[in-house]
Amino acid sequence: MTTLRKKNRLETFLYKEWYFFITINVQNHACVFWEVVGEEMKNNQYGKIVEKCWYDLPNHYWNCKLLDLIIMPNHLHAIISVEKGVGEGFKPSLTKKHWLSEVIRGFKTFSSRRLHESWLTSFKRQRSFYDHVIRNEQDLLRIQEYIHLNSYKRKNDEYYIW
Repeated sequence: MTTLRKKNRLETFLYKEWYFFITINVQNHACVFWEVVGEEMKNNQYGKIVEKCWYDLPNHYWNCKLLDLIIMPNHLHAIISVEKGVGEGFKPSLTKKHWLSEVIRGFKTFSSRRLHESWLTSFKRQRSFYDHVIRNEQDLLRIQEYIHLNSYKRKNDEYYIW
């Protein structure tokens, strides 16, 4: 008997352009992106690789705009916009519009490759990603606050190991 996968997209919403709140998890919630430095938690070399790959996305996907990012020990939260307009410096005839799922797939592929090249050969992410369509400015402000305060809440995370 085959079970159908739960649809994780709004069927009536066009995913062509909008702001999205994204969460991408490491498989089995492995804490690989942070290290303890004195009394502080900071991105380690792997977290910095992920951060660099994230901020490099507009160089590969002309119609995405990055707003906020927080890298946690075992996941990341971000706000990304996939826009309809023409990217600066690109000829529309030579480019295509990239959908949200394609941009995230590219990010996961690029960053996983870089992590494997940096000797984190066992690194894997959870399948897919979580997204929330940001519907208005209040929603955006609420999510931005959540992202900026997220690192302070890490001790409440059931996977927190430090």
